[in-house]
Amino acid sequence: MKYAFIRDHLAGLYPVRVCCSALRVSRSGYYAAQDRGDSPRRQRHQLLTRQVRLVHEETRQAYGSPRLCRELRRRGIPICRNTAAAIMRESGLRSRRSRRFRPRTTDSSRTVAPASNLLRHLPSPDRPGLIWVADITYIRTESGFVYLAAVMDLCSRRIVGWTLGDSLRPRLAEHALHAAIALCRPLRGLVHHSDRGIQYDSASYRTLLDRHGIIQSMSRRGDCYDNAAMESFFATLKSELIGETVFKDQQHARDAIFRFIEGFYNNHRLHSGIGYRSPVQAEAATV
Repeated sequence: MKYAFIRDHLAGLYPVRVCCSALRVSRSGYYAAQDRGDSPRRQRHQLLTRQVRLVHEETRQAYGSPRLCRELRRRGIPICRNTAAAIMRESGLRSRRSRRFRPRTTDSSRTVAPASNLLRHLPSPDRPGLIWVADITYIRTESGFVYLAAVMDLCSRRIVGWTLGDSLRPRLAEHALHAAIALCRPLRGLVHHSDRGIQYDSASYRTLLDRHGIIQSMSRRGDCYDNAAMESFFATLKSELIGETVFKDQQHARDAIFRFIEGFYNNHRLHSGIGYRSPVQAEAATV
């Protein structure tokens, strides 16, 4: 171990003679160790380090050691969480931290007749197509704010519909719902849960729900925990995709969000709430 430490950390900075003297090992032993090459244990550590760095980059630097460990195991690489954490520390790798976001994107003060909160009385869905949750958040661009409306299947955590626009008018939420309906073709009786924002309380939105036999549910006033799954998704998106980035305009934001949702989040990102699987994997497991 001392010989490896000299080789990796000291030999390029100080004479080998000085390093060996400081660590109380012989120079002949040091050179003999170099001639023997790396031990199997060190070779495995080097292999794991390469794999950890690769997964860290492929997952957009989003994973901490628990989720990164799960991803490596999923790829057939045996590793424990402590080893993954140690390699991340050695390599200076850190996950992007989620931050709390609660922008005011919906106005419930003008809600005419809010629907009852059905979600609090329902069991957790055991298959897709039973409960959808919906919400809206803002995205900063150089041209001003744009708004992301999204619909999530609560069982699989898959984003089944989304749209981006520069206005908070009801049609923003309607476009996301249209996309979800076109993709999933839900059966009558599906529950749609949202906050009490006027986008979801509009006559046109309610008509769209009724037309497809979708039952509306709304959170209690001021209780964001009723829609925690969507809050979690927005926090993930803002932490792992956006960070401190300010997009040039709406089109640049849309392109980046498309790649994140369709190219990474739905298909590959492991979610602790669904057994460290991606939403698509969780959905397939229920078929």
